[in-house]
Amino acid sequence: MHSPVAAPGAARSSAARRPFSEPRVAIVHYWFVAMRGGERVVERLLHLYPNADLFTNVYDPEKMSARLASASIEAGFVNRLPFARSLYKYYLPLMPMALEGLDLSQYDLVISSESGPAKGVITRPDSAHICYCHSPMRYIWDHYHQYRAEASTPARLAMPYMYHKLRQWDVSSSARVDTFVANSNFIKQRINKVWRRDAHVIHPPVETELFGRADEIAPNYLWVGQMVPYKRPDLAVETFNENGLPLTMVGTGGMLKKLKAMARPNITFIDRLDFTALRQAYAKCRAFIMTAEEDFGITPVECMASGRPVVAYGRGGALDSVVPGRTGVFFERQDVASLIEAVNDMEYFLGHFDPQTAIDHAANFAPEHFDRRFLRLVGTA
Repeated sequence: MHSPVAAPGAARSSAARRPFSEPRVAIVHYWFVAMRGGERVVERLLHLYPNADLFTNVYDPEKMSARLASASIEAGFVNRLPFARSLYKYYLPLMPMALEGLDLSQYDLVISSESGPAKGVITRPDSAHICYCHSPMRYIWDHYHQYRAEASTPARLAMPYMYHKLRQWDVSSSARVDTFVANSNFIKQRINKVWRRDAHVIHPPVETELFGRADEIAPNYLWVGQMVPYKRPDLAVETFNENGLPLTMVGTGGMLKKLKAMARPNITFIDRLDFTALRQAYAKCRAFIMTAEEDFGITPVECMASGRPVVAYGRGGALDSVVPGRTGVFFERQDVASLIEAVNDMEYFLGHFDPQTAIDHAANFAPEHFDRRFLRLVGTA
């Protein structure tokens, strides 16, 4: 018999530490509108707690995996508003009210999955609330000015007032969480900066066993991601325009048309790859290019699991996943000169690179490691 973890530094009474072997579990996720890293973490939490009930702000079952589409998911009132599944971010100011309206009084353990608003739910005094944080909301904190500059005129005018109120709620609602878990040391630092709370670090689960080596390696470098400003696909295009090496870029987004117009013939664009083709792209690429400051970054781990090295911006989550001199190289600044230098370093490094070293390292992020660490934290391992 085990009891849930208590808040760091806080003492719970013996009456509040009601032991249970099969707790009623609720998982609160910010929104289910696409299958990305956060949704994969929720899938794994469902593996640990198959009888858990899921709650969210907005839910599009057609965009979910079979596992999530078959789960019990309750969406708040925001989900019933016009065009919520596509314009959900315009309803951010209403989400605190929607979250506080969820009745979680019957649950012993509440796990909030935070990147958009999720942690602000109200729980019983004797329940445990663990927040797995992919990142505090970037658009109201450190990326605010970038998002505002790119917003439409009406949104740009409304954001200062609405987001000021949302920041106040975001900070105050952090006190409702007993224990924070960050997906990387970078996010642990963000949590401390924004909410002044400490956090455990448990890296997200990556299905590393689904990837493997190829018999032959192609000459092209590989970039994979959304074609949006913070991912810095423009930096990859400008760099490979300059050095002339072959580069394949996989992804879609608002910058795609502009990037295609500026790219030289050595750069190839692919909008989408199915999973089989993506596995092959990882396994055959000369090396993987990651230009963004990622919260964690699953794609470089997948590429390392395929036996290929990574050129990564040396900040953010890459510091947790890439080992310089063993599984890849870093570049120091998000500019062309720094990335060109790193690619040159990679060309030298490839002569000494051992694919099995990358595969063995990537295995440290396999789902079973996430399971063990999370269950140990909760106290039910």
